Amino acid sequence: MSSKQFFDEVAGDWDEMRERFFSERVREKAFAVACVQPGRAAADVGAGTGFITEGLARRGLRVIAVDQSEEMLATMQKKFAPFEGIEYRKGEAENLPVETSAVDYVFANMYLHHVESPPEAIREMARILKPQGRLTITDADEHNFEFLREEHHDRWLGFKREDIRKWFEQAGLRNVSVCDINELCTVDSNCGSQRARISIFVASGEK
Repeated sequence: MSSKQFFDEVAGDWDEMRERFFSERVREKAFAVACVQPGRAAADVGAGTGFITEGLARRGLRVIAVDQSEEMLATMQKKFAPFEGIEYRKGEAENLPVETSAVDYVFANMYLHHVESPPEAIREMARILKPQGRLTITDADEHNFEFLREEHHDRWLGFKREDIRKWFEQAGLRNVSVCDINELCTVDSNCGSQRARISIFVASGEK
């Protein structure tokens, strides 16, 4: 099963699953680091069912929500029907359906470990930022919980923070910071025999 197939299958249950994995503190920390301001434009890459998108819309931002899963996008559209200013676009992180220099902020929450090429995805996210725009990524630190490859179709078992910093800088971003978010991602294996508890980082850089 591919990552896309997995997320198509779990779209209806994703909100409940996400609440078990990590709390809204992850979103609040990401927004604080990015210095989110109302009236600006943002892209939510790997948007899922809209954890980041909802927070941005409630803060008065225009949002482009991008995901590879049609089911995730459909679930978001139903959830956020009352909201104005949200666009839904199907696409991959390495080839975003967003114009160059189009948004003030790009967010990718717990998505980078699902992409084929993280450095390429970061370069692509930097591409769509306006000058002085900010990319903010929240994801898992490097770990060894192999069951996440099979059960959640993770391509990467988290990341070294020094690699994240290097990829941001190689993408032309400056004032790069990578720090602990003081939150754990907690995931139980399907059989219940393993529990992953993984620290989460927030990385940010300015174009």
